[in-house]
Amino acid sequence: MYVAAVRMELHLGQSASLKHRRSIVRHLVETSRHRFGVSAAEVGPHDRWQQAAIGFAAVASTASHAATLVERAERFVWSHPEVEVVGTERGWVELD
Repeated sequence: MYVAAVRMELHLGQSASLKHRRSIVRHLVETSRHRFGVSAAEVGPHDRWQQAAIGFAAVASTASHAATLVERAERFVWSHPEVEVVGTERGWVELD
């Protein structure tokens, strides 16, 4: 069993309030969960209007399948027009 994870640091330049920021992040998290079958959560600063971090994880029987799932979610975030990705971190866990 393989677990792939990615953390994405985001800049939300058009966000003018915490409410607007939360709506953008909620859209990214919920859509990724439903569309790509990954676990997703907001994992970064919760009190800044224009900064956020989102984490994605996928569990699969092969490393390539786990990587594909998180890469799809990552590409979705990169394609979002209100979001600028300022950093990413990837990690792997292999379990017997």
